[in-house]
Amino acid sequence: MSDQEFEQKKKYEIIIHGRGGQGAKTTAELLAQAGLKAGLFVQAFPEFGPERSGAPLRTFVRLSHDFIRSHEPIVSPEAVLILDDTLLNSKKVLNNLDQAQLIVVNSHRSAEEIENKLKERENFRQGFQGKIKAIDASGISQKIIGQDRPNTVILGYFAALSQVVSVTDIEAAFQEKYLPKIGKELVKKNVQAIGQAYLQARSQF
Repeated sequence: MSDQEFEQKKKYEIIIHGRGGQGAKTTAELLAQAGLKAGLFVQAFPEFGPERSGAPLRTFVRLSHDFIRSHEPIVSPEAVLILDDTLLNSKKVLNNLDQAQLIVVNSHRSAEEIENKLKERENFRQGFQGKIKAIDASGISQKIIGQDRPNTVILGYFAALSQVVSVTDIEAAFQEKYLPKIGKELVKKNVQAIGQAYLQARSQF
């Protein structure tokens, strides 16, 4: 979605699926902070429920040019970010997934493989018109950061593909949130991972 398309639509809604410990909640918070830096109205909140390590969870983000009045969970997102490709077997993840314009999956598999698998599922509409993109976010994170932090990588990738928030604002939001917590060196590595994912996505245009 271009800046002009977003301006015309006024609102952009995102669902983030992950497992406890993968940073789905942090992903939502960073997207919201990046939106604030861009002068947008924002909303980010998790689905209520236990956040056990490894348990499936989802978070919601709204970015808007107008005041946001709705506080309901998102059901027709423009984008869906999936931090763990094993979640593609979940009915909750598949619910309304085919309505998204953009689906980004952390996976070592290709986007074509993922799309073919999804189309085998009876509740994934055959007329899906959106884009499915895959990035080995865990692999990039392990290589650059030394930890499995797919959410950091997927943020940079999403910024390039959606053009709704800038990679500069995402990097700034990350630095502000984490510099006091994890220190300069780890922040630098995370920003590098965000930047690499952004460039990878841009090279695919």
